[in-house]
Amino acid sequence: MTSFDLLVVGDANPDVVVGPLRGPLEFGQREQLVEHAGLVLGGSAAIMACGAARLGLRVAFAGRVGDDPAGSFVREALAARGVDVDCLVTDPVRPTPLTTVVMAEDGDRAVLTAQGCLTATGPEDVPRDLIRACRHVHAASFFLMPRLARCLAPVFGLARESGATTSLDTNDDPAGRWDPGLLDPVLKFTDFLLPNAAEASALSGEGELVTAAAVLAGRGPTAVVKDGANGALAHTGSRLTRVPAVAVDAVDTVGAGDSFDAGFVAATLRGLDLRSALTVAAACGSLSARAHGGTAAQPTWDEALAAARADLPDGTGVPPGANAPDTAEDPAVPRTPRNRETRSRS
Repeated sequence: MTSFDLLVVGDANPDVVVGPLRGPLEFGQREQLVEHAGLVLGGSAAIMACGAARLGLRVAFAGRVGDDPAGSFVREALAARGVDVDCLVTDPVRPTPLTTVVMAEDGDRAVLTAQGCLTATGPEDVPRDLIRACRHVHAASFFLMPRLARCLAPVFGLARESGATTSLDTNDDPAGRWDPGLLDPVLKFTDFLLPNAAEASALSGEGELVTAAAVLAGRGPTAVVKDGANGALAHTGSRLTRVPAVAVDAVDTVGAGDSFDAGFVAATLRGLDLRSALTVAAACGSLSARAHGGTAAQPTWDEALAAARADLPDGTGVPPGANAPDTAEDPAVPRTPRNRETRSRS
């Protein structure tokens, strides 16, 4: 099996992004006009995978889509961005997830998601040989995939046994439970937990951000918390690190946190220290907001370094011997979608 720098496990779906909505969302069959609407690749895991491929990593994706036009759209969009989709399962029964994102004038957004085949995604969709072939395994949208969530600890455990590092972005919990009994077994095998500020507060039960990060780090991983225009922070359990955001003219913040995740993992795999990796990640998150959709403005490695340069130590780049191939010129990374054998949930 081909070796990869990164395996991303999780959600992939089309996003319909509309906005900005001027005023509250109205019902009663009211028709409200917006300036922009677009059909783009969505899903936290999918956007992260594309961002990592854009940064030069060899990336494989494991998850599910339906046997429908939306699934074909997702598969083709991932492959076109250099992500290997051999292990993207086509569910023969359930539809591809769909999300509508309604943007507000202040940058906030409402997210409406039909889970589709996400509820069927399970550990059998993550081949053991693929886990062993990767340097890092990242999972996203933990609470949207209950079957996989209950079995993610052994997946991460196998990655650790194989010498890989791991990261998790839980994203939001639509049920509002933030169940530690479900999450804590996974955190024992998680190197980096990557919530945003609101998620860190909900996961920890703490309102103050540094305290929330410290509580989460005490449960096992390094807590890496995205804080929007305030930048980001990381807590190892004994040490706190903060970095600023990069100023950009933001057009659309959808997927910015996922691009941050991609930047952090790419920088860590290239051998950068925690502060430098956090700085590059913050730059990736900021730069991704320059265009509509989660993937259109994701930066290359050189672009991310240039944006972060003022806050990086002199000489930061690719350390000698770091394994960070350029997928744009590597024939081993597929450029066309290849459909894995269709199978139903076990």
